[in-house]
Amino acid sequence: MRLFVAVVPPAPQLDELGTAAARLGKLPGADALRWTGRAGWHYTLAFCGAVPEDVLPELSERLGRAARRGGAFPLSISGGGHFGNGVLWAGAAGGTEELRHLAARVDAAARRSGIAREEPRRFTPHLTLARARRRHGAAGGGAALGAYAEALGDFTGTPWEVSEFVLVRSHLPAGGTPGAEPRYETLATWRLGSGSSLEQAR
Repeated sequence: MRLFVAVVPPAPQLDELGTAAARLGKLPGADALRWTGRAGWHYTLAFCGAVPEDVLPELSERLGRAARRGGAFPLSISGGGHFGNGVLWAGAAGGTEELRHLAARVDAAARRSGIAREEPRRFTPHLTLARARRRHGAAGGGAALGAYAEALGDFTGTPWEVSEFVLVRSHLPAGGTPGAEPRYETLATWRLGSGSSLEQAR
């Protein structure tokens, strides 16, 4: 199963971001981007990739330990940026250092569970808003994404307290349908500071 661990903003904060994203969607050239749906708006702490089901018990135990080692912290969706010519994202403000530390603990939990991980890179808190369509991914796209990121520069949503993170299963579209988004299924939720988990549908 294809898994990742993430922090998901509350519904009111996603509503605020939705309003800002709708304005971006009216800018010139917006049709050259494939905009992500609200269901995909989250801050990824660790992408685990394909994980055998028999690894889940140990991964869950280690994620619980990661949750216990840090408490809740404030965060806001804020500003924007882009990765090269391909990905436009909203950033974060407030407890970004706490979010980075949480991501490091989650990444370590995945590694110690035997999940193969890429070489660690500096964690950049980001929530993906859009991706360039392949035919528009040539050189020069970065400048266009920069304009969208600049338009997000003044956006800062209402702060909330990050008190949990989730383990999510990503179901890829059947048959690799072009432009279709994955379906996300939350498997479990861990409370920060306690490590207690709320198991979801499996």
